Amino acid sequence: MSPRETIRAADALARRLHEAGCRHAFGIPGGEVLTLVDALERAGIRFTLVKHENAAGFMAEGVWHRTGAPGVMVATLGPGALNAVNVAANAEQDRVPLIVLTGCVDEDEALTYTHQVLDHQAVFRPVTKASFRMSAAGADTLADKALAIATEARPGPVHVDVPISVADAPCPSAVTRRRPQASPVAPAPGPDLERARQWLAEAERPVMIAGLDAVRDGAGAEIRAFAEEHGVPLVTSYKAKGLLPEDHAMALGGAGLSPKADALLLPFIRQADLVISAGYDPIEMRTGWREIWDPADTRVIEIEATPSHHYMHQAGLRFVADSAAGLHALREGVSPRPTWAGGEIPALKAGLAAAFPEDEAWGPGAVIAECREALPPETIATVDSGAHRILLSQMWRCTEPSTLLQSTGLCTMGCAVPLAIGAKIADPTRPVVSFSGDAGLLMIAGELATAAELNLPVIFVVFVDQSLALIELKQRQRQMGNAGVDFPRHDFAAIGRAFGGEGHTVTSRAELRTALDAALVSERFTVIAAEIDRQGYDGRI
Repeated sequence: MSPRETIRAADALARRLHEAGCRHAFGIPGGEVLTLVDALERAGIRFTLVKHENAAGFMAEGVWHRTGAPGVMVATLGPGALNAVNVAANAEQDRVPLIVLTGCVDEDEALTYTHQVLDHQAVFRPVTKASFRMSAAGADTLADKALAIATEARPGPVHVDVPISVADAPCPSAVTRRRPQASPVAPAPGPDLERARQWLAEAERPVMIAGLDAVRDGAGAEIRAFAEEHGVPLVTSYKAKGLLPEDHAMALGGAGLSPKADALLLPFIRQADLVISAGYDPIEMRTGWREIWDPADTRVIEIEATPSHHYMHQAGLRFVADSAAGLHALREGVSPRPTWAGGEIPALKAGLAAAFPEDEAWGPGAVIAECREALPPETIATVDSGAHRILLSQMWRCTEPSTLLQSTGLCTMGCAVPLAIGAKIADPTRPVVSFSGDAGLLMIAGELATAAELNLPVIFVVFVDQSLALIELKQRQRQMGNAGVDFPRHDFAAIGRAFGGEGHTVTSRAELRTALDAALVSERFTVIAAEIDRQGYDGRI
């Protein structure tokens, strides 16, 4: 390509996204974004039509989890852009590098034309890391800046508003500049690092908590080496499950929302004489995790991507660093010593296993246990918000990170189905299973048609109890009357077949296993409606 060749501004944007590894974009086109869609396709980025913009963002996130390239979604002006607000806010809270592209009316046109016109940037600024309005001359620079902001620590969404005439306007094709990626930052040598190493050397009951940033930093190998060398057990947030394989002796599973798990984990953490927080952000945790230690009594080392201001709890030493580099620097030159000599770790693991038994005859726990047993270890699972998510996040075992996908910061309902579709698009050789409550699937059922159109053999498991189970449980706990949480039974297996997939209704482990076996060899998607008792989560989460 000649450096003097003139291309459209939309092409400059699309080519920069392709250069960053983006190969998929999702959305619903309108007249205002037709040039954007055309430019994406020409650049080698496949555009997938979805049924709702919110689902487009979650599909883009699913792709990011499997490829590492930023997600891309497209929405037209007005209602299309507004439909994307939830998923943009979710990406901000869940640290997802998502490029949100919207079309808009030209500035001069908006002076006298008001149909569907609103200030997209005013809408998106509060829920994104940055919002830009693209110009033709600066299209390439703007694209590079958007990608840099979206992917640097902590990652998050960036909005780019593209005026109609700008998308088609000519701009130079020559690359103007590229922002280099920052190298991983390690704690600087000095008194604080020496004190942290001394704390580690003296610790008899250390514990580590790891979260989303540790996944982003690729810290799994360093966390495993640290845990094994220094006898440090690991608790993760739900979205960081698998940083240490959960069958490992030092893995204590995920935490965040379950009072049953907290009743065991929090007393254990309070026994610790050293807490290491690695890439952990308490945005994923319930209120019970506030002030779980007193920094005056417990030595706490925090390694974080950016300075935190949450005040959920405090640390005695804080390092703004890459979590893998930070852990490596912390243990460098420190001799291991025996830890947790009283057998507390195996006792806690046994207690957690007993709290979430896998042998019940039927119910939500049986559905989860049977699926985990029947599906291959490398299966990618997604889970929607609701009571089933709390139970599944405790019971589902992950052997590697980014294999249990969910909305943890914002807890958005309707995320599991599009997350699964995006993950399957990006990683077609792995089995993918989605877990939804019946209310959640009703919110997003139209995307089953997307799965059919793309010929994706995803397994969609639905917990059918005819209720917003978690909210209904909270009503009863507050001695309130039943209101606005129950609904009639729907035939989800028939819905699956109507959208072009397979459909099974199951009421026992044997029926579920038969349906799973069939789904694993099917060339189409499968909906498995697992009918469970109302109030089936009582005492289980």
